[in-house]
Amino acid sequence: MRAGTKPDHGAGPDSARPTGLTHVGPRGDVRMVDVGDKAVTDREAVATGEIMMNPEALRLIRSGAVKKGDPLQAAKLAGIMAAKQTASLIPLCHPLALSHVSVELTPTRQGYRIAARVRTSGQTGVEMEALTAVSVAALTIYDMVKAVDKAMVIGEICLLEKRGGKSGEYIRANASVGRRDPRSSRGVDSAGRPSRSRSGNSRKRS
Repeated sequence: MRAGTKPDHGAGPDSARPTGLTHVGPRGDVRMVDVGDKAVTDREAVATGEIMMNPEALRLIRSGAVKKGDPLQAAKLAGIMAAKQTASLIPLCHPLALSHVSVELTPTRQGYRIAARVRTSGQTGVEMEALTAVSVAALTIYDMVKAVDKAMVIGEICLLEKRGGKSGEYIRANASVGRRDPRSSRGVDSAGRPSRSRSGNSRKRS
């Protein structure tokens, strides 16, 4: 460095390069996106996930013998509450007035499939609210049954659908992930029994 030359900290070739991520500024700093100029539209998102457990844990849940109470009802309430608190949990999410939150649990052969649907009319989407609802619902089941099975597995958490906003509609290509037992090539019915395969089972979307 020549005498009298000041070092340039942070002015490298990539320091001002756009990232394409709305929560990241041109110099890599995180930021909350300003949605003030966005149109208010109806927004909806559907997320799904799963929790798998051992046969004893399943038996206790399905026979109503869990000492802490009903894990499924607790999980539904926890998921709804979590969706409403998403902005407090995820730093850059906007607080939203949600018009609808539902959490459904469907039995599989090795646990439960969890689905959350969230709606609002606003300037940003509710994908994070749906994903948070699924995650916390699964964690609630784990908490209530962990005395019996500490090896429970939570996974396959993903966004299935979203609607509204500038980007429009999104439907996950393999949306059947939310309707099948991940450890089986066959589907399961509402009681967790393997379902019979039928032709034309997949639905076409326009």
